[in-house]
Amino acid sequence: MKNSRPEVMKILASALVVFVSAQACTFSLFEIPSVPGISTQTPVPAVPSSTPRPVSQTTFITTLPEQLQAGESLAIALLDEVTGLSLNATYYPMSPRDALTYTAVLPLPYNSVVKYKYVRRGAVEFNEDTTRGTSIRYRLYYSAGPAEIQDIIADWADKSYTKPSGSIIGRVFNADTGSPLPNLLVNAGGVQSLTDSSGRFELPGLPVGTHNLIVYSLDGLYQPFQQGATVGEGKVTQVDVRVRPARLVNVTFTVAIPAETVPGVPVRIAGNLLQLGNTFADLQGGLSTNADRMPIMSLQPDGRYSTTLSLPADAHLQYKYTLGDGFWNAEHMSGGGWVLRDIIIPTQDTVLQDTVETWAAGNSSPILFEVTIPSVTPPGDIIYMQFNPYGWTEPIPMWPLGNNRWAYKLYSPLNMLGSFGYRYCRNAQCGSADDVDTVGYSTNGRQAITSLTGQDIQDTVRAWKWFENPEPVTLVGASITPRAGFSVGVEFQPTFRPNWSFYAPQAFANTQALGASQIVLTPSWTYSSLLPLTFAPFPGQDPLWIDSAIMISQARALGLNVAIFPMPHFPPAGTNPTDSPVSSFWKNAPRDAQWWQSWFDRYHDFAVHYADLASQTGAQSLILGGDWITPALPGGKLADGSPSNVPADAEAQWKAIIADTRAHFSGKVYWAMPYTKADLQTPLNLLKEVDGIYLLWSASLSNNPSATKTDFANEAGRILDNEISPLVSLVNKPLFLAVAYPSAAGAASGCISNGSAGCLDWLALSPPNPEVNSVSIDLQLQADIYESILTAVNARPWISGFISRGYHPPVALQDKSVSVHSKPAADILWYWFPRMLGTIR
Repeated sequence: MKNSRPEVMKILASALVVFVSAQACTFSLFEIPSVPGISTQTPVPAVPSSTPRPVSQTTFITTLPEQLQAGESLAIALLDEVTGLSLNATYYPMSPRDALTYTAVLPLPYNSVVKYKYVRRGAVEFNEDTTRGTSIRYRLYYSAGPAEIQDIIADWADKSYTKPSGSIIGRVFNADTGSPLPNLLVNAGGVQSLTDSSGRFELPGLPVGTHNLIVYSLDGLYQPFQQGATVGEGKVTQVDVRVRPARLVNVTFTVAIPAETVPGVPVRIAGNLLQLGNTFADLQGGLSTNADRMPIMSLQPDGRYSTTLSLPADAHLQYKYTLGDGFWNAEHMSGGGWVLRDIIIPTQDTVLQDTVETWAAGNSSPILFEVTIPSVTPPGDIIYMQFNPYGWTEPIPMWPLGNNRWAYKLYSPLNMLGSFGYRYCRNAQCGSADDVDTVGYSTNGRQAITSLTGQDIQDTVRAWKWFENPEPVTLVGASITPRAGFSVGVEFQPTFRPNWSFYAPQAFANTQALGASQIVLTPSWTYSSLLPLTFAPFPGQDPLWIDSAIMISQARALGLNVAIFPMPHFPPAGTNPTDSPVSSFWKNAPRDAQWWQSWFDRYHDFAVHYADLASQTGAQSLILGGDWITPALPGGKLADGSPSNVPADAEAQWKAIIADTRAHFSGKVYWAMPYTKADLQTPLNLLKEVDGIYLLWSASLSNNPSATKTDFANEAGRILDNEISPLVSLVNKPLFLAVAYPSAAGAASGCISNGSAGCLDWLALSPPNPEVNSVSIDLQLQADIYESILTAVNARPWISGFISRGYHPPVALQDKSVSVHSKPAADILWYWFPRMLGTIR
């Protein structure tokens, strides 16, 4: 339905003033807002951000892996990570010096950090990639003055070459203190790595020759460092780097926006630094910035917007103003081109005075979207729009009107759209918390067409997928024995997306409201290659160091005890339907002596990294192990029962890892192990080295679909008494029961069929994984199972804690997953948790 209703603009304007106030916490409707940094006693210089900057001539010389074909040319592409790496690139043609050597001279601003890559152009364009066939996001170059840069192109996306290669490994330290630095981006030849807590990085598979090595701080808090590094065939080049910290200054951004802007809408700043929403990841639709991670500006009495940020002096800042993200509803030039402001942050407090020329691009008129949502929508939820111009992009937060109505006015880039898809979702979780009419990742969504005249599109969400009719639960009173020192809580799902951070405080508050005393966070690294074994943080799917540190701080501020349970992510499984990503990883690994040593070394770095994080953030405990490391234990076996060829000194390796972890972290160290019927595989000697057992429990309680809660409780008690209690007595360590049962039919059996004579992985039903249609939902069964296990635990004082695993932080979904977030099972926990702790009697 489309019409023109001017009155909606008045409602939109008044509602948005309240929204911006609530979200940004920057001004009140009853007070004159002030801008920090402007009304100070010492005047601050005002700097227009469009001031031209001096440039230096930089010569790029690159060597090709083979000659170009007839009709092909070579270009160097300067990339814009704020708009999107593939969306606003500037291409410079390169000239041949000889058949394999090309060159170009580019004017680059002094002190800028340039992101670039090489492109082979012909009938089809092909980007360069690495010797291992992985794509290159970009190379980095720090322009400190006139220079000549020599690069080596290893490979093209459509070809594969077998040529000699080597590696660069090293560590990065603070030049002033000597401390190792985590979370710095190290790049050479387009291969990149994030440093761990020891400052360690590794850049494998580089072509033989000299490369430009650069160390770059994602938040600009350390000055860039670059030098040449020579790689020999089959050799490892060791490079240790010391970088200097930058000084912080206050930068006040003040901007005048177009008169036709909807009054009061939230204006954000998108930029190339972490603080301005850059995730340094390949997000949906080729974007890298995320609206939820951007600063929101304050509306001033004169109609301008302003905010003050502490930013590193001398850092290279690229930014733009936006009503969405770096792509959607961002500012444009009057001619329709993208705006990307570019400055070097001054060494003193500064005010930037900017003006947005227009939000529009081209002749198409803006489209106003209005949507009415179901009354059962949780009151704290934010409604998002997701657009599909060439594929789904990152969701954008809408503007609340009240009375279950939301709106969003799309200004740009309508010039490049024509017809396009769109949809609505909750808390930015498009693909899982969807409108029931546009569910999943393969939907085309609702359809819109650009027009020269303004449009007002009014929609109604009939229901939300997985929240159509939230089911309550009937609570039955029980005689619960409070116990001193007992721990109850939830373990977060070991999945991460950059927009999840925005919803972490709400998730912690929900956890606290259950009566929980404990939160178990599951930060991760990713195995991206088996040979050479590569295990490191991967931006976009693993939280950055700062993401985890902030979450720990937020949880502790609510009085929650924090445990860190680091988890790995694995490459997708092969074509065998019975293989999970974990079993496929182990089956396909070389598992020879050299590979195993590399595996233990990488796990050591992984464990120490999170031990350092726990130590520096005040987390109370660290959990090592997990159900995935069984092949690496002494006498380890693969999923099919065959030997894993783990080395004979595996036990000594594990003891050394635990000892080194303790050297970095003085809190409690626990060992996570799966309950496996009659076969608890962790060696007793290893369990004696830790402070307790974190038992991963999805035990079969009954295969009978007519089984009752009493049946479940009796079977849980039998297993605990006959199989678990003897182990606890033997090692004399506390045991925490970490429980995971999906809200799905058959969950009590401990095995949801994968359709190929096997069981689904315990996270297979969790978002953002696609729905498994062969599995039926059963919310009440999950609640019954949890109540039954709690009943069994209540009668066994030797159990030290109860944890619900797989909690989905960003949004409430009554889906098939193991998460209890807003499900009947959560009501069971809400009743039991405070009574077990004795806070309610």
